[in-house]
Amino acid sequence: MKILIRHGRVIDPASGRDEPADIAIASDRIVGIGSPGSFGDFQADRSIDASGLVVAPGLVDLAARLREPGQEHEGMLESELAAAAAGGVTSLVCPPDTDPVLDEPGLVEMLKFRARKLSRCRLFPLGALTRGLAGTTLTEMAELTEAGCVGFSQVDTPVSDTLVLMRAMQYASTYGYAVWLRPLDAWLGKGVAASGAVATRLGLSGVPVAAETIALHTLIELVRVTRARVHLCRLSSAAGVALVRAAKAEGLPITADVSINSLHLTDVDIGYFNADMRLTPPLRQGADRTALREALADGTLDALVSDHNPVAEDMKNLPFGEAEPGATGLELLLSLALRWGADSGLPLPATLARVTSEPVRVLGDAIGSLSSSAGRLVEGGVADICVFDPQAEWTVQPAALLSQGKHTPFAFSGTGMALPGRVRVTLVAGTVAYEARG
Repeated sequence: MKILIRHGRVIDPASGRDEPADIAIASDRIVGIGSPGSFGDFQADRSIDASGLVVAPGLVDLAARLREPGQEHEGMLESELAAAAAGGVTSLVCPPDTDPVLDEPGLVEMLKFRARKLSRCRLFPLGALTRGLAGTTLTEMAELTEAGCVGFSQVDTPVSDTLVLMRAMQYASTYGYAVWLRPLDAWLGKGVAASGAVATRLGLSGVPVAAETIALHTLIELVRVTRARVHLCRLSSAAGVALVRAAKAEGLPITADVSINSLHLTDVDIGYFNADMRLTPPLRQGADRTALREALADGTLDALVSDHNPVAEDMKNLPFGEAEPGATGLELLLSLALRWGADSGLPLPATLARVTSEPVRVLGDAIGSLSSSAGRLVEGGVADICVFDPQAEWTVQPAALLSQGKHTPFAFSGTGMALPGRVRVTLVAGTVAYEARG
């Protein structure tokens, strides 16, 4: 189908483009970007009026659990990819902690095939770094890469054996694979809330900042030794930010991200044991949140992620310490990015870069031919596009979310909170994957 997007404010953070323009799309590609009215001879099958709207690259989310296979009671591929499209997300990275774990090529190929059939969002799986995520035996990284894995991860299960971790990073470095790790000490990270006054007052077991920094020190030393490319997932502390900033200044091949939860919330938001605030990593103090916001703005942290993790109703309606950690986030990523950008005084292109071009830079060549145009609006590039209204506000109502997981910390007291920006149309490979009603 040929589509013409007319009269929008076209923003491409990667090139610095920010101007009124029309975009012509044919055969899943952008065939032209020009001044309004310049495509009069383009025979479009459909015209989308983007007057007053922003036309941006589709969002790229580096952390989204889809819960399939094995945990379909909490999320299914259909529902979670529909949620991605509704949030303007056209590409996402999913971790390997499914059931069974993504440690075999056949499982990866099946998951990618299912996602392609749905045509809602591009799916880039991470393979397990060790078999069964047990932290003892390395997976066949070459075979998993051929099956479509863009990197290798332990998710939230640290490798406690440093020798195994070093060998994994040596192997990954030799063949140019990326290792995605959340810095977490296996012994200090077993609490349910961030250590501090709130956790003490509520009688909750704490996770100290040292659980992150001790793991970071180890990982940074191993990067120096192996020169492996490491992506640090969901940093949560000011001390962790300082270590990453120093490592980057040294020139180590490290990138890092932060979740929408840690960027906007603190441990005070737990209130009186609100299980929707039971998250991993746990919410920390205000000084940590400030450091994370500043680090994302100055580029120390490369990307903002939804940390989408749908949780079933019966697993959230439990005492705080027993509730399953996680929250839905795909449909909130754009709006929470816009709120952070406005609070930080950033121009809109710089804000959008953290959820478009910068995540693609983290992925690098692992996404193949898409690496040259994903997260960008460029003639000849893939037509993955998010059209949104930057002036619209919407209230988070869990029942209205398309994700199967309805729990989010941004729906306070069941009344919801107003967020800026509303997705109107999402295109994936030139096909409308989502269109808002009304």
